Amino acid sequence: MYNHLTLPTVIKTTHYIKSVYLKREVELEVFCPANLLGNERVNLLLLNDGQDLALMEIDEMLSSLYEKWRIEPTVVIGIKASNERVLEYGVANRPDFKKRGSKASAYTEFVLKELMPYVHSELNVTINGKRAIAGFSLGGITAFDIAWNHDNYFDAVGVFSGSFWWRKKDLSAGYTDDDRIVHEMIRETNTNPAVKFWLMTGTNDEVADRNHNFIIDSIDDTIDIVKELIKKGYQRPNDIFYYEMVGGKHDVPTWAKAMPSFLIWAFGK
Repeated sequence: MYNHLTLPTVIKTTHYIKSVYLKREVELEVFCPANLLGNERVNLLLLNDGQDLALMEIDEMLSSLYEKWRIEPTVVIGIKASNERVLEYGVANRPDFKKRGSKASAYTEFVLKELMPYVHSELNVTINGKRAIAGFSLGGITAFDIAWNHDNYFDAVGVFSGSFWWRKKDLSAGYTDDDRIVHEMIRETNTNPAVKFWLMTGTNDEVADRNHNFIIDSIDDTIDIVKELIKKGYQRPNDIFYYEMVGGKHDVPTWAKAMPSFLIWAFGK
């Protein structure tokens, strides 16, 4: 147990990786626990849309959780998105009807084959605990896709206001709910990846209601993800945690408010 002299502190550094897969330089914000005793379990969290972490004040958030003994030491890495975000994010090898997500497979390769080795070789800390990946909006379904298809790398995934509407057809082109890409991916997977799921929506995430059932699409689509997971045998609350924030919006302040809940769920002491 920590005392006031041995509480982890948070050290923020900026790193750059020249990615062969993305053909660009990727900027990372890394928040490492310091002042450790040396025998702790240290976890890892990768966050898409790392450019949002400054507004979230993630370093202060981590420090507060350490002071309250709520989470284990955790390395948090914010992966900053590029101006090709809507191409690099999405579901690997399954672009949407506008061909967005066409570089999602390259982004996945970057995470697995460049970023993960970098973490283990270049950061002055040993990751020997849980490994999670998370994201916001489109970055959320990207995290889901990577964790779902690569559970040998990740134990858990967090999705904040996920773009689970991601679909093969436009609404005006004969769309049905079966055209949602992530839901289809879950149904078509023969195995059950060894991953736990934390899913969050806000009641003011949007106003769209394509099936006119008086429930906004972001909530409908996320709940349907939960249903697909349950059909495959995952259980609540052991495998799936769903958080619906009353008044929550599709914005960084909402996700910042939800982040401590996710961190405690994923890395709680």
